[in-house]
Amino acid sequence: MKHQKTQSDISEIQFLEGPQSRFTELKFILATLWELIRCFRKLYNIGPCITFFGSARFNEDHSYYDFTRKAAGEYAKLGFTIMTGGGPGLMEAANRGAKEVGGKSVGCNIKLPVDQMPNSYLDKWVETKHFFIRKNTFSKIFFCLCRHARWLWNVR
Repeated sequence: MKHQKTQSDISEIQFLEGPQSRFTELKFILATLWELIRCFRKLYNIGPCITFFGSARFNEDHSYYDFTRKAAGEYAKLGFTIMTGGGPGLMEAANRGAKEVGGKSVGCNIKLPVDQMPNSYLDKWVETKHFFIRKNTFSKIFFCLCRHARWLWNVR
């Protein structure tokens, strides 16, 4: 089965071809800025947040999944909102841990050629087109950052 090019595919090809007309570049900049503002506004009132970065490839049987679920639950009990990429694996584990203890659970998903659907443990999520918008959304909102179910950096 042949893949049909979407509008997103076409715009990415145009972007990678190099400089475009000033008007085309301006449209891209404004569309990207609007996407960033939309993400920030949608997640504006989520409160103090801990962001978990983790692989989508760990399932429920893995020790990292269990550890991440428990750690997120403990943070949620302290009143933190748990934020992830909103996908499967360790992202799902963190969101699940928050939901199991009655905490808030949010995700910042991305549109990919192979759809990554938001996991079922999210209270709220936003979907982005670009990875850098997704990462900026994470960094704008978080209080603490966890990666692969291990402690990392406390940024504030």
